[in-house]
Amino acid sequence: MGLKDEGFEGLGYNAITARLEDVVQWARARSTWGVTFGLACCAIEMMGAGAAHYDLSRWGMEIFRASPRQADLMIVAGRVSQKMAPVLRQVYDQMVEPKWVISMGVCASSGGMFNNYAIVQGVDHIVPVDVYLPGCPPRPQMLLNAILPLHEQIQSTPLGVNRVEAARAAEAAALQATPTEHMHGLLR
Repeated sequence: MGLKDEGFEGLGYNAITARLEDVVQWARARSTWGVTFGLACCAIEMMGAGAAHYDLSRWGMEIFRASPRQADLMIVAGRVSQKMAPVLRQVYDQMVEPKWVISMGVCASSGGMFNNYAIVQGVDHIVPVDVYLPGCPPRPQMLLNAILPLHEQIQSTPLGVNRVEAARAAEAAALQATPTEHMHGLLR
Protein backbone atom coordinates (compact mmCIF):
# COMPACT_ATOMS: atom_id res chain seq x y z
CA MET A 1 0.00 0.00 0.00
CA GLY A 2 2.97 2.31 0.33
CA LEU A 3 2.06 3.58 3.80
CA LYS A 4 4.64 3.04 6.47
CA ASP A 5 5.48 4.42 9.84
CA GLU A 6 9.16 5.13 10.21
CA GLY A 7 8.94 4.56 13.97
CA PHE A 8 11.33 6.25 16.35
CA GLU A 9 13.65 7.03 13.44
CA GLY A 10 11.14 9.72 12.41
CA LEU A 11 12.36 11.91 15.26
CA GLY A 12 15.74 12.59 13.68
CA TYR A 13 17.69 11.66 16.81
CA ASN A 14 18.15 8.66 19.01
CA ALA A 15 16.43 7.89 22.31
CA ILE A 16 19.17 9.51 24.38
CA THR A 17 19.49 12.85 22.58
CA ALA A 18 15.81 13.38 21.79
CA ARG A 19 13.94 16.30 23.33
CA LEU A 20 11.15 15.31 25.70
CA GLU A 21 8.62 17.40 23.78
CA ASP A 22 9.44 15.57 20.52
CA VAL A 23 9.12 12.17 22.16
CA VAL A 24 5.77 13.09 23.72
CA GLN A 25 4.45 14.43 20.40
CA TRP A 26 5.68 11.31 18.59
CA ALA A 27 3.96 9.07 21.15
CA ARG A 28 0.78 11.16 21.08
CA ALA A 29 0.56 10.95 17.30
CA ARG A 30 0.84 7.18 17.41
CA SER A 31 -1.64 6.51 20.19
CA THR A 32 -4.80 8.38 19.21
CA TRP A 33 -8.02 6.71 20.26
CA GLY A 34 -11.13 7.49 18.28
CA VAL A 35 -14.62 8.02 19.60
CA THR A 36 -17.31 6.08 17.75
CA PHE A 37 -19.36 8.62 15.82
CA GLY A 38 -20.51 6.89 12.66
CA LEU A 39 -23.70 8.35 11.27
CA ALA A 40 -24.22 6.81 7.83
CA CYS A 41 -22.61 4.67 5.14
CA CYS A 42 -19.16 6.19 5.77
CA ALA A 43 -19.18 4.47 9.16
CA ILE A 44 -19.05 1.07 7.44
CA GLU A 45 -15.86 2.14 5.67
CA MET A 46 -14.46 3.45 8.98
CA MET A 47 -15.16 0.06 10.56
CA GLY A 48 -13.50 -1.61 7.58
CA ALA A 49 -10.36 0.44 8.20
CA GLY A 50 -10.15 -1.05 11.68
CA ALA A 51 -10.48 -4.61 10.36
CA ALA A 52 -7.59 -6.96 9.68
CA HIS A 53 -7.15 -6.11 5.99
CA TYR A 54 -6.33 -2.42 6.58
CA ASP A 55 -5.38 -2.64 10.28
CA LEU A 56 -5.53 0.73 12.01
CA SER A 57 -3.57 -0.80 14.88
CA ARG A 58 -0.36 -0.16 12.93
CA TRP A 59 -0.77 3.45 14.08
CA GLY A 60 -1.97 2.63 17.60
CA MET A 61 -5.59 3.40 16.71
CA GLU A 62 -7.22 0.00 17.04
CA ILE A 63 -9.42 1.09 19.91
CA PHE A 64 -12.63 3.00 19.17
CA ARG A 65 -14.00 4.21 22.46
CA ALA A 66 -17.68 4.47 23.31
CA SER A 67 -16.90 7.08 25.95
CA PRO A 68 -15.69 10.49 24.75
CA ARG A 69 -13.70 10.94 27.96
CA GLN A 70 -11.31 8.21 26.83
CA ALA A 71 -10.89 9.46 23.24
CA ASP A 72 -8.88 12.23 21.63
CA LEU A 73 -9.90 11.76 17.97
CA MET A 74 -13.39 12.14 16.56
CA ILE A 75 -14.01 10.77 13.09
CA VAL A 76 -17.34 12.22 11.96
CA ALA A 77 -18.39 9.66 9.36
CA GLY A 78 -21.56 10.53 7.47
CA ARG A 79 -24.22 13.18 7.29
CA VAL A 80 -25.05 15.21 10.38
CA SER A 81 -28.68 16.15 10.88
CA GLN A 82 -29.80 19.30 12.67
CA LYS A 83 -31.06 17.13 15.56
CA MET A 84 -27.71 15.36 15.84
CA ALA A 85 -25.65 18.61 15.81
CA PRO A 86 -26.05 19.41 19.55
CA VAL A 87 -25.20 15.81 20.44
CA LEU A 88 -22.09 15.97 18.25
CA ARG A 89 -21.00 19.17 19.96
CA GLN A 90 -21.66 17.70 23.42
CA VAL A 91 -19.56 14.63 22.63
CA TYR A 92 -16.79 16.89 21.29
CA ASP A 93 -16.87 19.02 24.44
CA GLN A 94 -16.60 15.90 26.62
CA MET A 95 -13.44 14.69 24.86
CA VAL A 96 -10.11 15.20 26.58
CA GLU A 97 -7.64 17.86 25.45
CA PRO A 98 -5.89 17.80 23.05
CA LYS A 99 -8.54 16.60 20.62
CA TRP A 100 -8.69 16.29 16.86
CA VAL A 101 -11.47 15.86 14.30
CA ILE A 102 -11.51 14.14 10.92
CA SER A 103 -14.50 14.92 8.71
CA MET A 104 -15.00 11.70 6.75
CA GLY A 105 -17.07 11.79 3.59
CA VAL A 106 -18.56 14.52 1.47
CA CYS A 107 -21.76 14.57 3.58
CA ALA A 108 -19.83 15.40 6.76
CA SER A 109 -17.57 17.89 4.98
CA SER A 110 -20.15 19.88 3.01
CA GLY A 111 -23.58 18.30 3.33
CA GLY A 112 -23.07 16.30 0.14
CA MET A 113 -26.13 15.73 -2.00
CA PHE A 114 -28.41 16.57 0.92
CA ASN A 115 -28.83 20.32 0.41
CA ASN A 116 -31.90 20.77 2.60
CA TYR A 117 -33.01 22.11 5.95
CA ALA A 118 -32.51 18.85 7.85
CA ILE A 119 -28.78 18.28 7.16
CA VAL A 120 -25.93 20.44 8.46
CA GLN A 121 -23.96 21.75 5.47
CA GLY A 122 -20.55 20.92 6.87
CA VAL A 123 -19.59 19.64 10.29
CA ASP A 124 -17.13 22.54 10.58
CA HIS A 125 -20.11 24.68 11.61
CA ILE A 126 -20.31 22.63 14.80
CA VAL A 127 -16.76 21.55 15.67
CA PRO A 128 -13.34 22.63 14.34
CA VAL A 129 -12.12 20.13 11.75
CA ASP A 130 -8.44 19.23 11.38
CA VAL A 131 -8.55 16.96 8.31
CA TYR A 132 -11.19 16.76 5.58
CA LEU A 133 -11.61 13.42 3.83
CA PRO A 134 -13.63 13.59 0.57
CA GLY A 135 -15.44 10.75 -1.12
CA CYS A 136 -18.84 9.11 -1.18
CA PRO A 137 -18.12 6.90 0.69
CA PRO A 138 -14.36 7.22 1.11
CA ARG A 139 -12.51 3.92 1.05
CA PRO A 140 -10.57 2.68 4.10
CA GLN A 141 -7.32 3.43 2.24
CA MET A 142 -8.39 7.07 2.03
CA LEU A 143 -8.97 7.16 5.79
CA LEU A 144 -5.49 5.77 6.33
CA ASN A 145 -4.15 8.49 4.03
CA ALA A 146 -6.01 11.16 6.03
CA ILE A 147 -4.49 9.91 9.26
CA LEU A 148 -0.94 10.59 8.04
CA PRO A 149 -1.36 14.40 7.74
CA LEU A 150 -3.11 14.32 11.10
CA HIS A 151 -0.03 12.65 12.59
CA GLU A 152 2.15 15.41 11.12
CA GLN A 153 -0.20 18.04 12.55
CA ILE A 154 -0.16 16.40 15.99
CA GLN A 155 3.64 16.23 15.99
CA SER A 156 3.98 19.89 15.00
CA THR A 157 1.61 21.34 17.62
CA PRO A 158 3.20 22.78 20.76
CA LEU A 159 2.55 21.21 24.13
CA GLY A 160 0.96 22.80 27.16
CA VAL A 161 -0.79 26.14 27.40
CA ASN A 162 0.24 27.20 23.89
CA ARG A 163 -1.74 24.27 22.46
CA VAL A 164 -4.90 25.27 24.36
CA GLU A 165 -4.63 28.90 23.23
CA ALA A 166 -3.96 27.86 19.64
CA ALA A 167 -6.94 25.47 19.68
CA ARG A 168 -9.25 28.15 21.08
CA ALA A 169 -8.08 30.67 18.49
CA ALA A 170 -8.55 28.16 15.66
CA GLU A 171 -12.01 27.23 16.90
CA ALA A 172 -13.06 30.88 17.18
CA ALA A 173 -11.79 31.57 13.64
CA ALA A 174 -13.61 28.52 12.28
CA LEU A 175 -16.87 29.52 13.92
CA GLN A 176 -16.52 33.09 12.56
CA ALA A 177 -15.92 31.84 9.00
CA THR A 178 -18.55 32.26 6.31
CA PRO A 179 -20.95 29.30 6.31
CA THR A 180 -20.81 27.16 3.19
CA GLU A 181 -24.48 27.83 2.49
CA HIS A 182 -23.63 31.53 2.02
CA MET A 183 -20.68 30.87 -0.27
CA HIS A 184 -21.24 31.18 -4.00
CA GLY A 185 -19.31 28.95 -6.35
CA LEU A 186 -19.68 27.06 -9.58
CA LEU A 187 -22.66 25.02 -8.47
CA ARG A 188 -24.82 27.91 -7.21
